[in-house]
Amino acid sequence: MVNEGCIGDLAGLPHVTSAPTKESDHPMPLKSPVPTLADEDTAVDIALTTIKTEGRGLEVLVQALAGPMRVAYLAAIQTIVRAKGRIIVTGMGKSGHIARKIAATLASTGTPASYVHPSEASHGDLGMITPHDVVVALSRSGETAELAAIIAYTQRFSVPLIAMTANAASSLGAASSICLTLPQAGEACPHGLAPTTSTTMQLALGDALALSLLELRQFTPSDFRAFHPGGSLGAQLARVSNVMHDISQLPLGEESLPVSDVLVVMTEKSFGCLGVVDSAGRLIGIVTDGDLRRHMGEQLLERTAGDIMTRSPKCINTDTLCARALEIINASSITSLFVVENEKPVGLVHIHDLLRAGVA
Repeated sequence: MVNEGCIGDLAGLPHVTSAPTKESDHPMPLKSPVPTLADEDTAVDIALTTIKTEGRGLEVLVQALAGPMRVAYLAAIQTIVRAKGRIIVTGMGKSGHIARKIAATLASTGTPASYVHPSEASHGDLGMITPHDVVVALSRSGETAELAAIIAYTQRFSVPLIAMTANAASSLGAASSICLTLPQAGEACPHGLAPTTSTTMQLALGDALALSLLELRQFTPSDFRAFHPGGSLGAQLARVSNVMHDISQLPLGEESLPVSDVLVVMTEKSFGCLGVVDSAGRLIGIVTDGDLRRHMGEQLLERTAGDIMTRSPKCINTDTLCARALEIINASSITSLFVVENEKPVGLVHIHDLLRAGVA
Protein backbone atom coordinates (compact mmCIF):
# COMPACT_ATOMS: atom_id res chain seq x y z
CA MET A 1 0.00 0.00 0.00
CA VAL A 2 1.41 3.41 -0.98
CA ASN A 3 1.87 5.94 1.82
CA GLU A 4 0.32 9.17 0.52
CA GLY A 5 2.04 11.19 3.18
CA CYS A 6 5.37 10.14 1.76
CA ILE A 7 4.24 11.22 -1.68
CA GLY A 8 3.30 14.59 -0.30
CA ASP A 9 6.70 14.97 1.36
CA LEU A 10 8.47 14.07 -1.85
CA ALA A 11 6.32 16.47 -3.81
CA GLY A 12 7.81 19.34 -1.85
CA LEU A 13 11.37 18.50 -2.83
CA PRO A 14 13.03 20.30 -5.72
CA HIS A 15 12.95 18.38 -8.98
CA VAL A 16 16.39 17.23 -10.05
CA THR A 17 17.13 16.59 -13.70
CA SER A 18 20.25 15.10 -15.18
CA ALA A 19 21.76 17.59 -17.61
CA PRO A 20 24.30 16.58 -20.22
CA THR A 21 27.80 16.76 -18.82
CA LYS A 22 29.92 19.45 -20.40
CA GLU A 23 33.62 19.03 -20.92
CA SER A 24 34.18 22.16 -18.86
CA ASP A 25 32.33 20.50 -15.95
CA HIS A 26 35.08 17.86 -15.58
CA PRO A 27 37.29 18.65 -12.57
CA MET A 28 40.42 18.07 -14.69
CA PRO A 29 39.52 18.74 -18.35
CA LEU A 30 42.01 17.76 -21.04
CA LYS A 31 43.98 20.69 -22.39
CA SER A 32 43.78 19.10 -25.84
CA PRO A 33 40.35 17.34 -26.09
CA VAL A 34 41.23 15.65 -29.40
CA PRO A 35 44.56 13.79 -29.08
CA THR A 36 46.97 14.31 -31.93
CA LEU A 37 49.54 11.87 -33.27
CA ALA A 38 52.18 13.70 -31.21
CA ASP A 39 50.05 13.23 -28.10
CA GLU A 40 49.75 9.50 -28.85
CA ASP A 41 53.52 9.18 -29.26
CA THR A 42 54.02 10.95 -25.96
CA ALA A 43 51.55 8.64 -24.24
CA VAL A 44 53.43 5.57 -25.47
CA ASP A 45 56.76 7.07 -24.41
CA ILE A 46 55.37 7.68 -20.93
CA ALA A 47 54.07 4.10 -20.77
CA LEU A 48 57.49 2.73 -21.72
CA THR A 49 59.23 4.96 -19.20
CA THR A 50 56.80 3.87 -16.49
CA ILE A 51 57.40 0.18 -17.09
CA LYS A 52 61.17 0.65 -17.33
CA THR A 53 61.21 2.62 -14.07
CA GLU A 54 59.19 -0.03 -12.26
CA GLY A 55 61.44 -2.68 -13.80
CA ARG A 56 64.48 -0.97 -12.30
CA GLY A 57 62.68 -1.06 -8.96
CA LEU A 58 62.31 -4.82 -9.28
CA GLU A 59 66.01 -5.11 -10.18
CA VAL A 60 67.09 -3.36 -6.99
CA LEU A 61 64.60 -5.49 -5.05
CA VAL A 62 66.29 -8.63 -6.41
CA GLN A 63 69.67 -7.26 -5.30
CA ALA A 64 68.31 -6.43 -1.85
CA LEU A 65 66.75 -9.87 -1.41
CA ALA A 66 70.01 -11.53 -2.41
CA GLY A 67 71.89 -9.26 -0.02
CA PRO A 68 70.79 -7.17 2.98
CA MET A 69 67.17 -8.39 3.05
CA ARG A 70 68.04 -12.09 2.92
CA VAL A 71 68.21 -12.70 6.68
CA ALA A 72 64.97 -10.82 7.37
CA TYR A 73 63.20 -12.62 4.50
CA LEU A 74 64.19 -16.05 5.83
CA ALA A 75 63.08 -15.02 9.32
CA ALA A 76 59.71 -13.92 7.91
CA ILE A 77 59.27 -17.26 6.14
CA GLN A 78 60.14 -19.21 9.30
CA THR A 79 57.77 -17.10 11.40
CA ILE A 80 54.89 -17.66 8.98
CA VAL A 81 55.53 -21.40 8.64
CA ARG A 82 55.55 -21.84 12.41
CA ALA A 83 52.37 -19.83 12.95
CA LYS A 84 49.43 -21.86 14.21
CA GLY A 85 46.95 -19.26 13.04
CA ARG A 86 46.50 -17.16 9.92
CA ILE A 87 48.47 -14.43 8.21
CA ILE A 88 46.77 -11.07 8.67
CA VAL A 89 47.80 -8.71 5.88
CA THR A 90 47.04 -5.02 6.27
CA GLY A 91 47.77 -1.69 4.65
CA MET A 92 46.12 1.62 3.82
CA GLY A 93 45.46 3.28 0.47
CA LYS A 94 47.39 1.82 -2.44
CA SER A 95 49.35 -0.39 -0.03
CA GLY A 96 45.99 -1.66 1.18
CA HIS A 97 45.03 -2.75 -2.33
CA ILE A 98 48.34 -4.60 -2.65
CA ALA A 99 47.80 -6.14 0.81
CA ARG A 100 44.44 -7.53 -0.32
CA LYS A 101 46.06 -9.18 -3.32
CA ILE A 102 48.88 -10.64 -1.22
CA ALA A 103 46.36 -12.08 1.25
CA ALA A 104 44.42 -13.63 -1.63
CA THR A 105 47.56 -15.14 -3.16
CA LEU A 106 48.68 -16.57 0.17
CA ALA A 107 45.26 -18.09 0.81
CA SER A 108 45.07 -19.67 -2.65
CA THR A 109 48.51 -21.24 -2.35
CA GLY A 110 48.15 -23.03 0.97
CA THR A 111 48.81 -20.31 3.57
CA PRO A 112 45.57 -19.26 5.32
CA ALA A 113 45.43 -15.46 5.16
CA SER A 114 42.99 -12.59 5.55
CA TYR A 115 43.03 -8.85 4.92
CA VAL A 116 42.09 -6.52 7.76
CA HIS A 117 41.40 -2.87 6.95
CA PRO A 118 43.37 -0.60 9.31
CA SER A 119 40.51 1.85 9.82
CA GLU A 120 38.03 -0.91 10.60
CA ALA A 121 40.51 -2.54 12.96
CA SER A 122 40.03 0.17 15.58
CA HIS A 123 36.26 -0.26 15.31
CA GLY A 124 36.11 -3.94 16.23
CA ASP A 125 38.00 -5.79 13.53
CA LEU A 126 40.98 -6.20 15.84
CA GLY A 127 38.96 -9.14 17.12
CA MET A 128 39.87 -10.92 13.89
CA ILE A 129 43.50 -11.10 15.02
CA THR A 130 44.49 -13.80 17.51
CA PRO A 131 47.78 -14.41 19.38
CA HIS A 132 48.36 -17.37 17.04
CA ASP A 133 48.39 -15.17 13.94
CA VAL A 134 51.14 -13.23 12.19
CA VAL A 135 50.53 -9.68 10.96
CA VAL A 136 52.14 -8.44 7.75
CA ALA A 137 51.76 -4.65 7.49
CA LEU A 138 52.49 -2.68 4.32
CA SER A 139 53.40 1.01 4.32
CA ARG A 140 56.00 2.68 2.13
CA SER A 141 56.66 5.45 4.63
CA GLY A 142 56.06 3.33 7.71
CA GLU A 143 54.19 6.25 9.26
CA THR A 144 50.63 5.44 8.19
CA ALA A 145 48.51 6.74 11.06
CA GLU A 146 45.71 4.23 10.52
CA LEU A 147 48.08 1.36 11.31
CA ALA A 148 48.62 2.58 14.87
CA ALA A 149 45.82 0.48 16.39
CA ILE A 150 47.07 -2.73 14.77
CA ILE A 151 50.68 -2.02 15.74
CA ALA A 152 49.66 -1.39 19.36
CA TYR A 153 47.55 -4.56 19.37
CA THR A 154 50.45 -6.71 18.17
CA GLN A 155 52.63 -5.25 20.92
CA ARG A 156 50.01 -5.82 23.61
CA PHE A 157 49.29 -9.45 22.71
CA SER A 158 52.76 -10.44 21.44
CA VAL A 159 51.56 -11.07 17.88
CA PRO A 160 54.51 -11.29 15.45
CA LEU A 161 54.57 -8.22 13.21
CA ILE A 162 56.31 -8.30 9.82
CA ALA A 163 56.74 -4.87 8.29
CA MET A 164 57.08 -4.21 4.57
CA THR A 165 58.32 -0.64 4.35
CA ALA A 166 60.98 1.50 2.72
CA ASN A 167 61.85 3.11 6.07
CA ALA A 168 63.19 0.71 8.69
CA ALA A 169 63.53 3.59 11.18
CA SER A 170 59.83 4.46 10.91
CA SER A 171 57.21 3.79 13.57
CA LEU A 172 56.15 0.61 11.77
CA GLY A 173 59.72 -0.57 11.16
CA ALA A 174 60.77 0.08 14.76
CA ALA A 175 57.76 -1.76 16.20
CA SER A 176 58.05 -4.77 13.91
CA SER A 177 59.45 -8.17 14.86
CA ILE A 178 60.89 -8.45 11.34
CA CYS A 179 61.35 -5.62 8.86
CA LEU A 180 61.46 -6.32 5.14
CA THR A 181 63.04 -3.05 4.09
CA LEU A 182 62.23 -2.15 0.50
CA PRO A 183 65.22 -0.64 -1.32
CA GLN A 184 65.10 2.98 -2.39
CA ALA A 185 63.76 3.38 -5.93
CA GLY A 186 62.14 6.30 -7.65
CA GLU A 187 58.40 6.24 -8.29
CA ALA A 188 57.38 6.08 -11.94
CA CYS A 189 55.05 9.02 -11.33
CA PRO A 190 56.74 12.10 -12.88
CA HIS A 191 55.89 14.07 -9.72
CA GLY A 192 57.20 11.31 -7.48
CA LEU A 193 53.87 11.21 -5.67
CA ALA A 194 51.60 8.41 -6.94
CA PRO A 195 52.68 5.02 -5.52
CA THR A 196 53.86 3.06 -8.56
CA THR A 197 57.33 1.55 -8.27
CA SER A 198 56.89 1.08 -4.53
CA THR A 199 53.62 -0.83 -4.89
CA THR A 200 55.10 -2.93 -7.69
CA MET A 201 57.91 -3.94 -5.33
CA GLN A 202 55.40 -4.70 -2.55
CA LEU A 203 53.39 -6.90 -4.87
CA ALA A 204 56.46 -8.76 -6.12
CA LEU A 205 57.73 -9.33 -2.58
CA GLY A 206 54.30 -10.61 -1.55
CA ASP A 207 54.29 -13.05 -4.47
CA ALA A 208 57.78 -14.16 -3.47
CA LEU A 209 56.60 -14.91 0.07
CA ALA A 210 53.59 -16.86 -1.19
CA LEU A 211 55.59 -19.00 -3.60
CA SER A 212 58.39 -19.66 -1.11
CA LEU A 213 55.74 -20.91 1.31
CA LEU A 214 54.08 -22.93 -1.46
CA GLU A 215 57.31 -24.84 -2.04
CA LEU A 216 58.01 -25.34 1.67
CA ARG A 217 54.51 -26.71 2.20
CA GLN A 218 54.92 -28.96 -0.86
CA PHE A 219 51.68 -27.53 -2.23
CA THR A 220 50.63 -29.64 -5.24
CA PRO A 221 48.40 -28.93 -8.26
CA SER A 222 45.75 -31.10 -6.56
CA ASP A 223 45.89 -28.86 -3.50
CA PHE A 224 45.70 -25.83 -5.78
CA ARG A 225 42.58 -27.17 -7.47
CA ALA A 226 40.87 -27.61 -4.09
CA PHE A 227 40.98 -23.81 -3.75
CA HIS A 228 40.20 -23.12 -7.44
CA PRO A 229 37.29 -25.41 -8.38
CA GLY A 230 35.61 -22.89 -10.68
CA GLY A 231 36.30 -21.61 -14.18
CA SER A 232 38.87 -22.74 -16.71
CA LEU A 233 41.61 -22.92 -14.06
CA GLY A 234 39.65 -25.48 -12.10
CA ALA A 235 39.02 -27.45 -15.29
CA GLN A 236 42.70 -27.45 -16.25
CA LEU A 237 43.64 -28.75 -12.82
CA ALA A 238 41.11 -31.58 -12.99
CA ARG A 239 42.36 -35.11 -13.62
CA VAL A 240 41.49 -36.97 -16.80
CA SER A 241 39.74 -39.53 -14.60
CA ASN A 242 37.06 -36.86 -14.08
CA VAL A 243 36.26 -36.49 -17.79
CA MET A 244 37.31 -39.74 -19.52
CA HIS A 245 35.02 -42.37 -21.02
CA ASP A 246 35.19 -45.63 -19.07
CA ILE A 247 36.16 -49.10 -20.27
CA SER A 248 32.63 -50.00 -21.37
CA GLN A 249 32.68 -47.23 -24.01
CA LEU A 250 36.09 -47.92 -25.49
CA PRO A 251 36.66 -48.91 -29.13
CA LEU A 252 38.96 -51.92 -28.75
CA GLY A 253 39.99 -54.88 -30.87
CA GLU A 254 42.80 -57.42 -31.25
CA GLU A 255 45.48 -57.41 -33.98
CA SER A 256 43.60 -60.06 -35.93
CA LEU A 257 40.43 -57.97 -36.25
CA PRO A 258 39.63 -57.48 -39.98
CA VAL A 259 39.68 -53.86 -41.18
CA SER A 260 36.00 -54.26 -42.16
CA ASP A 261 35.21 -54.89 -38.48
CA VAL A 262 37.58 -52.11 -37.42
CA LEU A 263 35.41 -49.71 -39.44
CA VAL A 264 32.26 -51.02 -37.74
CA VAL A 265 33.69 -50.55 -34.23
CA MET A 266 35.07 -47.09 -35.02
CA THR A 267 31.69 -46.04 -36.43
CA GLU A 268 29.77 -47.38 -33.42
CA LYS A 269 32.01 -45.75 -30.81
CA SER A 270 32.43 -42.44 -32.71
CA PHE A 271 35.90 -41.59 -31.40
CA GLY A 272 37.67 -41.78 -34.74
CA CYS A 273 40.05 -44.47 -33.53
CA LEU A 274 40.37 -48.05 -32.31
CA GLY A 275 42.73 -49.30 -29.61
CA VAL A 276 44.54 -52.52 -30.50
CA VAL A 277 45.15 -54.88 -27.59
CA ASP A 278 47.08 -58.13 -27.27
CA SER A 279 45.77 -61.37 -25.77
CA ALA A 280 46.55 -60.07 -22.26
CA GLY A 281 44.51 -56.93 -22.85
CA ARG A 282 47.52 -54.60 -23.08
CA LEU A 283 47.34 -51.64 -25.45
CA ILE A 284 49.91 -52.16 -28.21
CA GLY A 285 48.65 -49.91 -30.98
CA ILE A 286 45.97 -47.62 -32.34
CA VAL A 287 44.12 -47.36 -35.63
CA THR A 288 43.00 -43.87 -36.54
CA ASP A 289 41.19 -42.29 -39.49
CA GLY A 290 44.62 -41.22 -40.68
CA ASP A 291 45.90 -44.81 -40.64
CA LEU A 292 42.95 -45.89 -42.76
CA ARG A 293 43.61 -43.16 -45.32
CA ARG A 294 47.31 -43.95 -45.48
CA HIS A 295 46.57 -47.61 -46.26
CA MET A 296 43.71 -46.91 -48.63
CA GLY A 297 43.68 -49.37 -51.54
CA GLU A 298 41.85 -52.30 -53.09
CA GLN A 299 43.16 -54.78 -50.52
CA LEU A 300 42.42 -52.61 -47.44
CA LEU A 301 39.36 -54.56 -46.28
CA GLU A 302 41.32 -57.80 -46.47
CA ARG A 303 43.92 -56.56 -44.00
CA THR A 304 43.81 -56.63 -40.19
CA ALA A 305 44.10 -54.04 -37.44
CA GLY A 306 47.64 -55.23 -36.76
CA ASP A 307 48.64 -54.56 -40.37
CA ILE A 308 47.72 -50.86 -40.38
CA MET A 309 47.94 -49.80 -36.73
CA THR A 310 50.38 -47.27 -35.29
CA ARG A 311 52.40 -49.02 -32.60
CA SER A 312 53.16 -47.61 -29.14
CA PRO A 313 50.49 -44.88 -29.22
CA LYS A 314 50.66 -41.87 -26.94
CA CYS A 315 48.89 -42.65 -23.66
CA ILE A 316 48.21 -41.01 -20.32
CA ASN A 317 47.17 -42.29 -16.90
CA THR A 318 44.19 -41.44 -14.75
CA ASP A 319 46.16 -38.91 -12.66
CA THR A 320 47.22 -36.83 -15.66
CA LEU A 321 45.97 -33.22 -15.48
CA CYS A 322 43.42 -32.28 -18.12
CA ALA A 323 45.64 -29.35 -19.09
CA ARG A 324 48.50 -31.77 -19.78
CA ALA A 325 46.21 -34.04 -21.82
CA LEU A 326 45.18 -31.07 -23.97
CA GLU A 327 48.83 -30.11 -24.42
CA ILE A 328 49.67 -33.61 -25.70
CA ILE A 329 46.68 -33.63 -28.05
CA ASN A 330 47.59 -30.25 -29.52
CA ALA A 331 51.28 -31.05 -29.86
CA SER A 332 50.62 -34.42 -31.53
CA SER A 333 47.79 -33.25 -33.84
CA ILE A 334 45.48 -36.00 -32.57
CA THR A 335 41.97 -35.95 -31.17
CA SER A 336 41.95 -38.79 -28.60
CA LEU A 337 44.18 -40.27 -25.94
CA PHE A 338 43.82 -43.68 -24.35
CA VAL A 339 44.07 -43.73 -20.57
CA VAL A 340 46.03 -46.75 -19.37
CA GLU A 341 46.91 -48.36 -16.06
CA ASN A 342 49.41 -51.24 -15.97
CA GLU A 343 49.58 -51.03 -19.80
CA LYS A 344 45.86 -51.82 -20.10
CA PRO A 345 43.31 -49.30 -21.40
CA VAL A 346 40.87 -48.11 -18.73
CA GLY A 347 39.49 -45.03 -20.43
CA LEU A 348 39.69 -42.57 -23.29
CA VAL A 349 39.63 -38.79 -23.38
CA HIS A 350 38.65 -36.92 -26.53
CA ILE A 351 39.43 -33.29 -27.25
CA HIS A 352 35.70 -32.56 -27.19
CA ASP A 353 35.56 -33.83 -23.60
CA LEU A 354 38.26 -31.37 -22.62
CA LEU A 355 36.53 -28.52 -24.42
CA ARG A 356 33.19 -29.30 -22.78
CA ALA A 357 34.94 -29.34 -19.40
CA GLY A 358 36.25 -25.83 -20.09
CA VAL A 359 39.92 -26.73 -20.22
CA ALA A 360 40.57 -24.58 -23.28
